Amino acid sequence: MSALPPCPKCSSEYTYEDGANLVCPECAHEWPAGGAADAAEDGPRVYRDSVGNVLQDGDTVTVIKDLKLKGGGGTVKVGTKVKNIRLVDSDHDIDCKIDGFGAMSLKTEFVRKV
Repeated sequence: MSALPPCPKCSSEYTYEDGANLVCPECAHEWPAGGAADAAEDGPRVYRDSVGNVLQDGDTVTVIKDLKLKGGGGTVKVGTKVKNIRLVDSDHDIDCKIDGFGAMSLKTEFVRKV
């Protein structure tokens, strides 16, 4: 029998694996299995563009896909250069200003570093 850790909330020894998580049947607490995932998140977050290049604040990127703006504001076309990006920790990773559109947020998966 494999030795699974006890529940961190209620210390129950009856934990079980459910995919990539561990589950406690007594208090219904779920947490990621393995300590390696927790240790990896302790360091600073690394932002990568669509091809794997590391991004930093102040970089210039190019949009790789037509992006329709919510609210009928138009479309940011493929090849649009975005200068002086700022990386943020939210659902959209990049805050920037695009000429003709103004301030907006982009996801790193739709840009490539120039």
